[in-house]
Amino acid sequence: MDQQQQIAMVQQMRQHSSGNDQGCKPSITYDVTVKEYMIPTSAGDTRVLVYVPNRKNEPALTLPVFFNMHGGGFVLGQADGDDSWCRLIADRAGCMVVNIDYKLAPEHKFPTAVYECYDVVKWMQTNANEFSANALMFAIGGHSAGGNLAAAVCLLNRERGNEFPILLQIIDYAVLDLATDPAEKPDFPEAIPADVARTFNTMYLMKPEDASNPLASPVFADSLSNLPEALIITAERDSLAQEARAYAAKLEASGVSVTHKEYQGAVHGFTHHGDLQMAEDAWYLMSDKLKQTFSRAGV
Repeated sequence: MDQQQQIAMVQQMRQHSSGNDQGCKPSITYDVTVKEYMIPTSAGDTRVLVYVPNRKNEPALTLPVFFNMHGGGFVLGQADGDDSWCRLIADRAGCMVVNIDYKLAPEHKFPTAVYECYDVVKWMQTNANEFSANALMFAIGGHSAGGNLAAAVCLLNRERGNEFPILLQIIDYAVLDLATDPAEKPDFPEAIPADVARTFNTMYLMKPEDASNPLASPVFADSLSNLPEALIITAERDSLAQEARAYAAKLEASGVSVTHKEYQGAVHGFTHHGDLQMAEDAWYLMSDKLKQTFSRAGV
């Protein structure tokens, strides 16, 4: 299948999925202000949604920043799908959330989105004063494919001499190994079908060899030392849980502090679809960990 055929296929998938969002939403409404910006990056202008908690009767402070990347197998989804949960994070963690609407494959293949997300973080550091953001207090995270991008940005930042400070990486049921055939991964009736996962991976990668690049498969990095502290969330009945467990173990072996929580009985995507109580528990864990990390760093 050439790229034009891939694009035609994925456009049909996007049309089918748009307007059919049955995702769960937080049980309460959070008081935040949301604004949309276009940020210049190596991939062109990138749309971001910026969330700021409304703190009445509190002195104006510079806010730490959490960068969020949505899921969708690198080919589906948009930042708006995480909107209600980014509001929760901003309010509960007392931070600014930059929700990145990164470019999708197959129109924009690997490593476009990795460098694009990196550029957003770098731009925010340079322009922190305009947003009353604390350029020394950054964290990054994502869900499924977005978790892959978050891990990749951390690796790229280390490779570039830590151009900006990332205090925490949040990896939520991420795909971290694109080299292993999905059919060889653990299988569950509720899991993403192997042929679907294989198609998404093929659409994302420019060439098969890219699957072994650590920026595509972070678990294959030669070293995971000197990376940010990690919160890793896995779902027991998810074919991707095993590689996330391996990533957590490799981080710990490299001296990185790791908090890993596996949700029993949960399936891939459970923080967005399914049982609200379990989803909220995971989002509370993320926001509490962010608040704790930022507080420990001096916010």
